[in-house]
Amino acid sequence: MKAKTVLPAVAMTAVSMVLTLAVVMMWLGTAVPWPVALVVGLGIDGGWLATLAYERRLAAQGDHNRAVTAVGWSFGVLAAGVLVAHALTADHSPGAWLAVAWLPIAAKALWLVHSLWERTALTPLALDAIRGIQQEARDEAAVARARLRAEAATEETRLTAVTEAGARVARVQAETAQTLAGAWSTLESARKGEETGRALTSVTTPVTPGVTPRWELPVWGPSEPIGAPALETAPALTDDVLDVLVDEIRHSQTPPLSYREMAARFRAAGHSASEVRLRAAWKRVA
Repeated sequence: MKAKTVLPAVAMTAVSMVLTLAVVMMWLGTAVPWPVALVVGLGIDGGWLATLAYERRLAAQGDHNRAVTAVGWSFGVLAAGVLVAHALTADHSPGAWLAVAWLPIAAKALWLVHSLWERTALTPLALDAIRGIQQEARDEAAVARARLRAEAATEETRLTAVTEAGARVARVQAETAQTLAGAWSTLESARKGEETGRALTSVTTPVTPGVTPRWELPVWGPSEPIGAPALETAPALTDDVLDVLVDEIRHSQTPPLSYREMAARFRAAGHSASEVRLRAAWKRVA
């Protein structure tokens, strides 16, 4: 793994040093003796290589020196500047020479990448531990997702069952209400029919001479069992007195009592009235 970063840096450094030396010899060889040009080229490459070697020694010790780093980059910039100057003054193919002028800077950048890799490099044991931790986290996440999906599916099934049951109950209630409404309509028609009234009168007159009772519809709603049918004690309460008693019992508490509570207290107080008359009085008062 180390060779993946150090080999490109070494290769780029070698190419950069050879190119810098060749450019110095070609550029300065015409102006000064070639030994002088050789010394200049070797000086640039030697300084660049010396600072690089010292940086690598410090890196191996886990240390870092900004001054050495600055000197190394200075030699790299100097080498790149020599190449750029040669490219700008060259008579033949200046673009080609300018295209390779970045090699010293590229070599320094590769050594920087290699140093960063060394600072973050881990042992195989540590890498295995990290992979194990990551795999464990992925497993736990997968199990949690599966659990959530299962719970969501279960909740969806439960809600569907509850909704269907509620729909069935609603349908049954609607059918029952429709049936009761039909029966109530039949009773109302029979109650209001003229022939039915005469028939009921002919039946009740022999039982109570001189009295033609009104046939009231049965109460459709909640009611309380009262045991055996209770007969009203004589004398029976008049409608006015019954209305007064119902109104007093109803407003004996704030907020006013409901019909069932009022009826319970009415009978608990010892008063007697039929359910039909008591409900009629409640309707007149309330």
